[in-house]
Amino acid sequence: MSDPDRQIWDAMLAHLRASHASICRQWFEELSPLGVVGGLLQLRTHSPLHRDYLRRQCLDQFNDAARTVSGRLLSVKFLGPDDEPLKTPSQRKSERSRADVLLPAEAPAPPTPVATPEPAAAAPVQSPAPPVEVRPAPPQPVEVLAPPSSERFGTGTHYESLVINPDYAFENFVQGPNNRLAHAAALAVAANPGRTYNPYFVHGGVGLGKTHLLQAICLKIVEANPRAVLYYTSCEGFITQFIESVQSGEMSEFRHRFRDVDVLVIDDIHFLTKRDRSQEEFFHTFNALFQANKQIILSSDAPPEEIPDLEDRMVSRFKWGLVCKIDTPGYETRVEIVKTKARLRGLTIPTEVAEYVAQRLDSNIRELEGAVVKLQIHSVVDKRPIDLDLARSALGGEPVVSAGEPTIQNIINVVTDFYAIRLADLQSKHRQRSIALPRQICMYLARRCTRHSLEEIGGFFGGRDHTTVMHAIRSVESKVAVEPEFDTVLRSLELRVRVAKAPVPA
Repeated sequence: MSDPDRQIWDAMLAHLRASHASICRQWFEELSPLGVVGGLLQLRTHSPLHRDYLRRQCLDQFNDAARTVSGRLLSVKFLGPDDEPLKTPSQRKSERSRADVLLPAEAPAPPTPVATPEPAAAAPVQSPAPPVEVRPAPPQPVEVLAPPSSERFGTGTHYESLVINPDYAFENFVQGPNNRLAHAAALAVAANPGRTYNPYFVHGGVGLGKTHLLQAICLKIVEANPRAVLYYTSCEGFITQFIESVQSGEMSEFRHRFRDVDVLVIDDIHFLTKRDRSQEEFFHTFNALFQANKQIILSSDAPPEEIPDLEDRMVSRFKWGLVCKIDTPGYETRVEIVKTKARLRGLTIPTEVAEYVAQRLDSNIRELEGAVVKLQIHSVVDKRPIDLDLARSALGGEPVVSAGEPTIQNIINVVTDFYAIRLADLQSKHRQRSIALPRQICMYLARRCTRHSLEEIGGFFGGRDHTTVMHAIRSVESKVAVEPEFDTVLRSLELRVRVAKAPVPA
């Protein structure tokens, strides 16, 4: 690799840390730049998993860094350890020249002539034709290209599979009293898929580590058996693909996709409620996999028996294996989680800072990770190390103490005031975005901040059923995942809700 290309890569890393701190990981330092070919900066990763994660989660940020620091219209191409890199014209010409030089030595020896018996008749013998020298045709130049991008995880995994985060390994999962059983069971499943606990069903609130365990199992299985075929998707993805397959008449392909696997992992299986045909199809998929000793891994916000409108036969099958619950992490566990999240981002956080963050935020792990990102950004912008003063400046001075559990009316007051809409609009049937989004936010915050059931929450908003509430929660979570600005707004609204006091009756 030339020095200018190395300088581009070093400058890209600095730009990523300064402008895209939220995506930066410690293992970015292990990427190997291979040089620029045809406007593509090639970066070698040390596993197909890291390659696919970068392609699907970080490509835009890497392209921005390459173009910003080089001043050229560069793009980034991620390669796995076995992917063939693109060759420059001079490299291809050099390879063809070497092939031409080696050709005479490698040409096969001429065939040995075979003696033929003389004919018995006395007729004049015709002289044999002179031997014809056969030379192999000169090789045609062949351009060696990198293999096409395959969005696969493990061998044979389908392209629709959700992306696996390399950070979600067992080594980075912090154990505590709240998750010890679920963690031990996940390790057992990963060590002996299909035979230890099948199905493995983990449930708990939002942001408590269910997805981390699911992906850790996938990582461990593929590490032990790279040829294993895994399919990891959400329940919404299963339902969407089922509907599309029915409409297009491709049910045979759909069934092969979900049944010809070694491990099927479905996140948020509780969204299967009130889906009669989808439940029927998943029932037969479950049976086919179970009878073939293939591992089934499921996660949910609630235990099987508490998922509304789930058929009894599905509840029974979900409980055939092991059902584990994950609770909210305690203080000591939260401190270790903060340290682990910081280490994965290459940050050094003093113990007193980790304790401060754990004291302020006690709801879920996503909030803790968000706090680490916020500290990282403040450290980059202010050009100062992370210490307790910076943490207080970034997160606030003293822990927020709420006056009891917020009410749904508190939530409605905060959201309607922020979005300048009326309560009647939230309870109406209007679906325009200006009303639908605040309504979904209200339902999401009601689920996070109160103990009301899904049915009770739906009742506050025009008598909507629990599936509508579940859809609203899912929509908000999806929007948070792709829009950092919306995540900031949502956190601000939740903070207002938690510190708001119920209105005093006149």
